[in-house]
Amino acid sequence: MTDIATTTPTPAASEGTKFLKRFLKRKTVAFGLFVLVIFVLLAALAPWIAPYSPSKLSIVNRLKPPSETFWFGTDEFGRDVFSRTIYAGRLSLLVGASVVTLSAIIGVTLGLLAGFFKRLDTPIARLIDAMMAFPDILLAIALVAALGPSLTTVIIALSIVYSPRLARIVRASTLVIRELPYVEAAQALGISTFHIMTRHVLRNLLSPILVQASFLFASAMLAEAGLSFLGLGVSPEIPTWGTMIAAGRQYIGQADWMTYFPGFAIILSVLSLQMVGDGLRDMLDPRLRRDL
Repeated sequence: MTDIATTTPTPAASEGTKFLKRFLKRKTVAFGLFVLVIFVLLAALAPWIAPYSPSKLSIVNRLKPPSETFWFGTDEFGRDVFSRTIYAGRLSLLVGASVVTLSAIIGVTLGLLAGFFKRLDTPIARLIDAMMAFPDILLAIALVAALGPSLTTVIIALSIVYSPRLARIVRASTLVIRELPYVEAAQALGISTFHIMTRHVLRNLLSPILVQASFLFASAMLAEAGLSFLGLGVSPEIPTWGTMIAAGRQYIGQADWMTYFPGFAIILSVLSLQMVGDGLRDMLDPRLRRDL
């Protein structure tokens, strides 16, 4: 006799399948997700896909145009631009994921504390406003200059810069949720504050946090490229899209491929994340979901 449990999909699996179908129904979202998956696969499989080492020098092959041997051409030191572009994508994705994770920890914690505890609301809200008063890139440059340029410094600086965005969203939503009847009932039953904040408040904030995180991912990758372009990112020996563009601008007249390919990589990756973020926002917002 056939086991019914193995043939009948669970409600959670059914809902997940429906969500994925509706999510991919929009062509722009499907395209963005496809491009994003390609970038992730290229970054994960870079040691096996890249035809050359990203740091291998070959002065004989310097400034070679794109060809069958060097798909994206070579740079001023004869390094393969295609290999360096792939390896640079690994670092950009690493920075984006790290910044989103760290800024989410900082921002969600500050937002929950400010929204749930009235006595902490004013000082934390003023701190958030003060940090958001500075332009993102200028504040990041100041932090990196003060701490010293390195990969860890870039991640910390960008996390500090972008955490107020999440903190403001979480705080505003928490101010509303804490007044709802089920939260008041939980407090009346003597449930611990930590349990209420994590189980009853934070679970209802996952949708806006996920949407904002996708946009922060794109912003972090773009900011990292900007800092590397200015020489405030990682060491110049490590390939990043920003440093590749900075090096290529000196040869824009004779070797424009040095700038074009890493520039296209930045545009496609950021655009794909924005498309996926827009799709998540439309799917997770009940008011927008009815129009799909």
